Amino acid sequence: MFEYFLIVSILMGLITGSFTNVMIYRIPEKKSLWYPPSACGNCGTGIKWYDNIPVLSYLILKGKCRNCGSGISIQYPLVELLCGILYAVMYLVFGLNLDLLFMAVISIILVAISMIDIKTMTIPNGLVIALFITGILYSGTRLLFPDMFSQTMMWFEPLIGFFAASLLLLLVAVLSKGGMGGGDIKLMAAAGIFLGWKGVLLALVSGSLLGAVISIILIIAGKKGRKDMIPFGPFLCVGIMFAALFATTVLDWYIGLFTR
Repeated sequence: MFEYFLIVSILMGLITGSFTNVMIYRIPEKKSLWYPPSACGNCGTGIKWYDNIPVLSYLILKGKCRNCGSGISIQYPLVELLCGILYAVMYLVFGLNLDLLFMAVISIILVAISMIDIKTMTIPNGLVIALFITGILYSGTRLLFPDMFSQTMMWFEPLIGFFAASLLLLLVAVLSKGGMGGGDIKLMAAAGIFLGWKGVLLALVSGSLLGAVISIILIIAGKKGRKDMIPFGPFLCVGIMFAALFATTVLDWYIGLFTR
C-alpha cells in the first residue's frame, strides 16, 4: 500500500503541476485560469488532451507544438516534475492525513509564486491572499481537530508567526530604502500563519542563506552584477517548504546541541 500511495502522490503532483503552469502563465497576464482552454502560444491551436499529459506529452512531441512545430518551453515539464517530487516528499513526511492535503495546496502556490517572481520580479497579491486564506484554514483546523494532523500548534503561534519574519523584512526594507520588496514581506506574513514563529524564522534563515549562496555563485560566474536585482521570493519559498517539511526535525536537532 505504501508504494501504491506514493505512486498516486507523484501522479497527483504531476497533474497539479500542469495546472500550476497555467497559473504561472495566466496570472501575470491577468487572464482567467479556467477559460479559454490551453492553446499553443504561437499558432493558437487548442491543445488536445493527449498532448496535455504531464511530462509524457512533452517527451513524445519532443518539445514542439504538434500543429506548427514551434518550441514548447522546458518550464512546463520541469514544473510538473517539481510538483511530482514535492508531493512524493510530502507523502513521505506526513503520510495520509490533512497535513498532506493542506500542504499540497500550499506547495503549488509557492511554486507559482517562485516562477512568476523569477519572470516578472513581482509576487502577485492574489497568490499571497490564497496562501493567507489556506494558512488560516490550515492552522484553524489544526487547533480544532489536532488528532487529525501529524503536527499541532498552540493557539498563539499563528499570530506571532504572522509578525515574526515579516516585521524583520519590513525593517530591512526601511533601512535599505526599498531593497526589500513588499511582496516578500507579505509572503512571509502569510507563511507565518501556518508555520508559527519558530517555523517562519527557520524559513527566513534558510531562504536567506540559500539566496546568499546562489547570488554569490551568479556574481562569480558573471551572470549577475553586484547591483543587479535578484528575486528573493523563490528563495523564501524554498525556505517555507523546507520549514513546513522539516522544522520539527531541525529544531529538535538544534535544541539537542545545547541539552546534551
